[in-house]
Amino acid sequence: MTSKNLRRPRGLAAGALATALLLGGCATSAINENFAGVQRLTSGSTGAEIKWLNTVEARQQAQRDVEAVLANPVNADDAVRLSLAYSPALQAALFESAASSATATQSARLPNPIFTFERLVRREGGGTDLDIGRMLGISVFDLFLLPSRLRLADFRQQQIQLALASDVVQAATEARQNWVRAVAAQQSVQYFEQVKAVADASAELARRMQAAGNFSRLQRAREQAFAADAVAQLARARQTAQSTREALVRSLGLSDVQARQLKLPDRLPELPKTARGEAEVAQRAMDQRLDVRLARANLEFTARDLGLSRVTSFVNGLHIAAVRNSETGEPPQKGFELEVPLPIFDFGDAIRARSQATYMASLNRTAQLAVDASSQVRERYGAYRTAHDLARHYLEEVVPLRRTIHDENQLRYSGMLIGVFELLADAREQIGSVSQAIDAQRDFWLADAALQAALIGRPTASLTLSAEPAAAGGAGAGAGH
Repeated sequence: MTSKNLRRPRGLAAGALATALLLGGCATSAINENFAGVQRLTSGSTGAEIKWLNTVEARQQAQRDVEAVLANPVNADDAVRLSLAYSPALQAALFESAASSATATQSARLPNPIFTFERLVRREGGGTDLDIGRMLGISVFDLFLLPSRLRLADFRQQQIQLALASDVVQAATEARQNWVRAVAAQQSVQYFEQVKAVADASAELARRMQAAGNFSRLQRAREQAFAADAVAQLARARQTAQSTREALVRSLGLSDVQARQLKLPDRLPELPKTARGEAEVAQRAMDQRLDVRLARANLEFTARDLGLSRVTSFVNGLHIAAVRNSETGEPPQKGFELEVPLPIFDFGDAIRARSQATYMASLNRTAQLAVDASSQVRERYGAYRTAHDLARHYLEEVVPLRRTIHDENQLRYSGMLIGVFELLADAREQIGSVSQAIDAQRDFWLADAALQAALIGRPTASLTLSAEPAAAGGAGAGAGH
């Protein structure tokens, strides 16, 4: 009988065991570190805390917190807080990030040692010889690449963290903008209800005056047309209010029961007294943008990977194993086995060229990203300042002037200097100015949320400021003449 036994050197085994123990408990800690890092990156820009509902107790507490918030009208900050703490969509993103983090941790670990067992039977001269071979080997090349694998895993963890932070910013931005649209649409419904009331009164008065012989058929038709248009406008406004409300419900992740409990404020918040300064905004963008941070990390990693590729393009495998052969009646044989691929067919030039091109692509992509970031921030800031100035203009100039005109016309009507239809036409124009002021406020708060997103690195679509004239203006103006 012949027996064969191949073993790893004790030093190699001890080193691999120590590395395995070191990396064995890193998955959970990496997930927790990523979550904590995302909280640090986003808490200042979103103004809300992310909550990960990974236990039954946390989910039960979430339900109680949602009920408490919905007991009162939900403001913009409440909407962001609900979307970041309890939305199923964001919870899914958190768990997906945890899975990706665990995969990145796994990628940094050494491959398991390979154990080989062979059993050979040889029959000769009526006898039987049994040879048993055992081999336990590990790739030295994997040990050599371990620092690089750790750096790659760390870079992937950074990618996962920044990508999750970007998703969080997007969720917060969508929740805030959907809240703004829902509240503005609700205000618009109130406006069109006033328009319809004025139109109904005007149409009824026109009908009575025609019956009395004081109004022509054309004059009455003008007032009736305005009333008919007001009905259609109110229907569209109510549908818009419902659509924007449902978009907000989806952003917050509310159930059917919770959606029915959702209450919104009657009006949008007041404008800030002063707008942000452009210099301050530009500096914050370069310091905070997540995509710029990720691009810089990617460039640094690519530069390190370029140096490693120059080595691995020549030698891409090295396997070592200790050998100790034992045979019956013979002294044991000791030695080692070494496997090295020979660069005969592949000299590694393609790998080196690919790495160099990859680095240059990353360098130019980072440069372009810096250009895009500056341009996007300037564009969003321009929309922000324009929206702020327009909203101020309507609230401080247009609406007060319309109110003054209405007050003067009330006095003229009391003095019988103008008729009722002139007064109703003036009321329609005043309501139209209020509607435009609501649109201007809505555009400002949408621009403010878009600027916040651009500063952190998740730009939204460019904002187009509302330029539609008031739907109520002048449909029946002058009908009484």
